[in-house]
Amino acid sequence: MRHAGLLNTVLFGSVLAGAVAAPALAVLGTAPARPASDEAAALTGATAPTATAPTDDTAPTGDGTRAPRVVEYRGLRLPVPAGWEVHDLERDPARCVRYDRRAVYLGRPGAQPDCPASVVGRTESVHIEPAGDSPRARRVVRGGRLATLKIAPSVDHETRLALPDVGVTITGVYGTDPAPLQRMLRGARVTGKAGGTAGPGAPQPSRTDARRADPGPPGPDASGGGAPGANDPGARDRKWVRGKGFDTCTAPSLATMKAWRPSFKLTNIYIGGAARGCAQPNLNRKWVREVRDMGYRITPTYVGLQAPCGSRPQQFTAKNAAAEGRKAAVDAARKAKALGIPKGAPIYLDMEAYNSRKQGCKAAVLRFVDNWVRKLKDEGYTPCLYSSVASGIRDVGRADGIGKPEGIWFANWDGKARVYDDPYIPNDWWRPHRRIKQYRGDHDERHGGVTLNIDSNIADGLAY
Repeated sequence: MRHAGLLNTVLFGSVLAGAVAAPALAVLGTAPARPASDEAAALTGATAPTATAPTDDTAPTGDGTRAPRVVEYRGLRLPVPAGWEVHDLERDPARCVRYDRRAVYLGRPGAQPDCPASVVGRTESVHIEPAGDSPRARRVVRGGRLATLKIAPSVDHETRLALPDVGVTITGVYGTDPAPLQRMLRGARVTGKAGGTAGPGAPQPSRTDARRADPGPPGPDASGGGAPGANDPGARDRKWVRGKGFDTCTAPSLATMKAWRPSFKLTNIYIGGAARGCAQPNLNRKWVREVRDMGYRITPTYVGLQAPCGSRPQQFTAKNAAAEGRKAAVDAARKAKALGIPKGAPIYLDMEAYNSRKQGCKAAVLRFVDNWVRKLKDEGYTPCLYSSVASGIRDVGRADGIGKPEGIWFANWDGKARVYDDPYIPNDWWRPHRRIKQYRGDHDERHGGVTLNIDSNIADGLAY
């Protein structure tokens, strides 16, 4: 994940996905907002307008006013607020479904989304896809009831709705208040014409780096861990792992994981939380099982509410820190169980960098972590912590009278692949076999013929 202050970097990467399916999308009224240039569109993720479409987010009406833009997908019409992006994933399958941007994503994500390594934080965002391709919906809603839809606040700032009238599932996320998302979805209407076709205002694919071809079988790479269980048949069942690891915003495809396996022993997955910034189209029980069978060890990580003096809008407060820490632990345990991760496995809380010189903020973080640790133990999992070495890790290490995480994953992007002799924390904290270091931030690496944007890790620490 990304850290400010001590750890600053620019986020970008690129991945190629699979074949493009025929879209079932029409954009009615106008095209998405106009970027300043084609280059700006490629960098910002905005979709370029067509030559004949209006260049703002509204369409002209007969009385000279402007009406909201509307998209239609498989018989569902959805009003799109001004300033939102619209992305057709079936024409642009490598598009990363990001929850930190106000955007509507339509269709099936590709097998290998083009995501940066680090995205933390959420705003209002909507993804509509065929029902058979999406995670199980939490609620079933008939088209006639959309106008009265209620979205209650949730610990993960997310809702999933099944619309059997048109055979789609809607995943909606929000930043701090579900009301804007609720208003948008209340404006949706079922037309009864499932399976529309693309119109002249349909969004165009982004410029995606075409480096990611079918990786084929992985080749030898002496920098990683070798074949599963090679020279160490008990490694899979050990509570800790030693070796190289990587993390990226969304779980890569199984083909990519296979291609990268000779180079790495450890990978991270973001299992949920109110500040998880990317969708996880590949992540399910099968993915976890097959990646483990390849010989990887996994660090499940939960990106919950952040420090009140941090840079993300999803924050706990000094008043509710204890209660929110407990709720995050319960939700993390539920999500781990849904992925087939057994009790006893570690789950890392992602606490992004914050200004620990603010004593009230630091005290709130310590209350949140204390309650996360105690409650996650009650849930049967092993509590661990990811944070900047200069804020969360150091503050928790120095604190007295709180529940301490069993293991740490600390970020210090100094380029040194070693878990000890860090200037910010003593060597006698969290040892032995309880440390993972994220030593390099967002960058591209290529292994087995496949390139990903990743953060680099070195481990002698707890993993599933």
